[in-house]
Amino acid sequence: MLKALTDLFFPKACVGCDAFLMSNEAIICANCRHELPLTSHHLHQENETTQKFYGRIQVEYGSSFMYFHKKGIVQEIIHSLKYRGHEEIGTLIGDWYSEDLKDNAILKTVDSIIPVPLHPKKLKERGYNQVTTFGKSLSYNFEIPLDETLLRRNRYSKTQTLKNSIGRADVTQALFDVNFNEEHHNKHYLLIDDVLTTGATLEACGKAILKIPGAKLSIITMAFSHS
Repeated sequence: MLKALTDLFFPKACVGCDAFLMSNEAIICANCRHELPLTSHHLHQENETTQKFYGRIQVEYGSSFMYFHKKGIVQEIIHSLKYRGHEEIGTLIGDWYSEDLKDNAILKTVDSIIPVPLHPKKLKERGYNQVTTFGKSLSYNFEIPLDETLLRRNRYSKTQTLKNSIGRADVTQALFDVNFNEEHHNKHYLLIDDVLTTGATLEACGKAILKIPGAKLSIITMAFSHS
């Protein structure tokens, strides 16, 4: 009864378009879900995500869920997740994408899911890592542990949104390190992030993870940007 009254006087809005959600909708309205530009990367072993890392790092499997366009629905969704406290978006996307990825043979060999970490100062400022709920959803659906301690960010840096690809590559040098022991050897790690743009951050994280003897690396992101 209380929930019904709350929804009546304070109706929830879609994070994609701000339209009021119907009683059978959650987080994203049906119209926005229908309009989401999905990549279909999961249907192809070679795709834009894997191509991004050719000649840079060895990736066993790569995939992104949807396309990120400036001023589009996906930008609104990611910004709501990243800057407006809507962590439930990560869970929604993780559950949705898990259905697409559930039959992927390569992902069934993954031993641990690793989110791109925030620097402790940034984590304190924001209050959460925007990738955590996405990782927890994948972890639950695939029954693979989520490890938020293996990879660490060594240096605090401002947002890279406005930096060009060369600038980003410079910024990410030596930004990440990995804390491992013999138990981490010969494992397959799934690295996850919110948006894949130039790939500089994920490349730096991947290189750190691949310092582990015998390590294999796969990469999944919520969104892929052509910019």
